[in-house]
Amino acid sequence: FSTKSLKFITNPVPASSLKTRVVCINPNLVLQRNDLFTTGVVYMPIGLAYFASTLQTIGYPCKVVDAFGENPNQYWKEGDFIFRGLLPSEIVAQINNNAGETPLKIIFVYAINLTYHQSTINIIKQIRESFPKISIAVLENTQAVTAYALEDIQNEFYDAGANYVVIGEPEQRGIALIKHIDGQCEDDDLLNIDGIGFKQENGSGYTAAVKKINDLDSLPIPAWELLPLHNYWKLKYAHGPLSANRYLPMLTSRGCPYACRFCVIPKTNNLKWRARSATHVVDEMEHWVKKLDIREFHFEDVDPTVNNKRTQEICLEIIKRKLKIRWKICSGTKVETIKSEKTIELMAQAGCCYISISPESGSPRIMKKLNKPFNYEHAVKLIKKMNDVGIYSQACFVLGFPGEDDDDRELTRKMVYDLAKVGVSEIAQFIITPVPGSDIFEKFSGYSDYSQLTFSPTWRHDFNEINQFRVKLYGEFLWWKLRFHPFSILKQPFNFLFRKFNTKMEMTPYRALHMALMLKGFIGYKIQRENH
Repeated sequence: FSTKSLKFITNPVPASSLKTRVVCINPNLVLQRNDLFTTGVVYMPIGLAYFASTLQTIGYPCKVVDAFGENPNQYWKEGDFIFRGLLPSEIVAQINNNAGETPLKIIFVYAINLTYHQSTINIIKQIRESFPKISIAVLENTQAVTAYALEDIQNEFYDAGANYVVIGEPEQRGIALIKHIDGQCEDDDLLNIDGIGFKQENGSGYTAAVKKINDLDSLPIPAWELLPLHNYWKLKYAHGPLSANRYLPMLTSRGCPYACRFCVIPKTNNLKWRARSATHVVDEMEHWVKKLDIREFHFEDVDPTVNNKRTQEICLEIIKRKLKIRWKICSGTKVETIKSEKTIELMAQAGCCYISISPESGSPRIMKKLNKPFNYEHAVKLIKKMNDVGIYSQACFVLGFPGEDDDDRELTRKMVYDLAKVGVSEIAQFIITPVPGSDIFEKFSGYSDYSQLTFSPTWRHDFNEINQFRVKLYGEFLWWKLRFHPFSILKQPFNFLFRKFNTKMEMTPYRALHMALMLKGFIGYKIQRENH
C-alpha cells in the first residue's frame, strides 16, 4: 500500500487477526431555503457503498450510518439552509449502538457533495466531542461533478476535528490508513501512503493521490444492504427520473478524459477514464434483479459511453440474458462518444430510456473558454434519433461563465430552440459556481461558506440577471415543446399524478412540493438543532 505498490487485496483477512471495526457516515442532505427546485437533489452514496463493500470483503466489521437516509423526513433550519435527516447527536448514538468486542478506532465521514459541506463539518465536530480518542477520516467523492477536491480545503476538516483526509479513490487508501492506525503497516510513515492528508502538531502533511484502480472488475459490488434503501424508495424521487418503485444507482466506469474548466473531475481523476467490462456491469444488474427485484438502474458515471464498443457490448449482454430492466444515463455523457444512430437503437432495445448530454453553451466563444469541444450537428442527429426510438433526453447548460454576455446567452437560447424542435425531452440550466478543485475556483469571491456553492449561487453579484434569463428560457422551452411536440407536454401532469417520471423536469416539482409540505408541517417533522 505504499506509493510504489497500490495493489488491491483480494484475500480476506481472518476475522481473528482484525484489531478494529469501522463506521462510515453519509452526511445530511442540505438545501437552500430560497431554492427548493435546484437544491436538495437526492443522491445515494454509491462511493461509500463501494468502500463499505471492500471493507467487508477483506473482513473488517463495518457499519454505515446514513444521516440522510435513516430519517429523510426529519429536518431543521440553520441560517439560509435546511438540513434533512439525523441530528449529529443521533449519529453519535448510532455509533455507540455498534459497540462490540472489536474496538472502534476510526470513523470515516463521506464528503459526498460540496453543498453538504456544513453538514460534514457539523458531524465531524460532534464526533470529535463525543469520541476524543477515535481517529476521524474524511473520504473524497471522486465520481461526481457535484463533489469537491478535498486537497484544496483539507484544513477545514482538520480545524473541525478530523485527523485524516483520504484523497482519491478510497478502496485501497482507506484500507492502508486503517492498517496504519492498527499498527499493521511495515512502513509507519504516512507520507509513503498515496493520497493521504493528515494533521500534525506543527501543521499538516499530504501525499498527492497518483494511483488509480485500473481493474475495476476486481472491486466487489456496492454493499447496498448496509443502507436504508426502502427509505430512499419511499421518497418517490431521486437524482435521475424515477419511474419504478425500486431503483439502484450504478457506476459502470470512473473518470473522464475531458478537461472542462468548471468541473472538479479533471482534478479528482487526472483526465483518466477507466471502465468495467460489459459482462461485469450486467452481472451486477442481474444480481440485483434476483436479490432485490430491481428493475431500474441509474448510471451515475460522469461519462459512461467513452468507449462506444463497450456501450454496445453492454446492450448486447442485456439482450442476450433477456433482462427486463430499464436503465438511464442520469449524470450526463459526452454525446460524441455515442458514435452512431445504430448505438442509440441498440441502447433502446436493451432497455435504455433516458440519456443526459451536456452541450453547456450555444456560444462557440464560451465553449472555447470552457475548454469543451462539442459537435452540434451530431448532437441534433442523435437527439432526434432518441426521440424516434423512445429514449427521453436531457440537454444541460451552464450559465454565467466568466466573460459570458447577452450575445452568448442568445446563442444558447437558439440552441435550446433547435434541440426542442428535434425532440429533446428536457433542459437543465446551472449557474456556474466555483467548485474547489476546478480550474476556475480562484476566479470567484463573495461567498462565506462552501455550502453556498450550489448551482443557484445567490451570492453572485450578477445572479438576478442570469437567473431571469434562466427562468425565461425554461418558459420558452416549454412553449416550444408544446408547439413542436404537444403530446410530450400534455402527458406530463399524468406522470406527475401517478409519480412515474420520465424526465427530471416532471420529477423536480414533486420533490419541491414534498419539501414544501414538510416545511408546512403536513409531512415529516421539524426539530430544534442543539448546540448551534
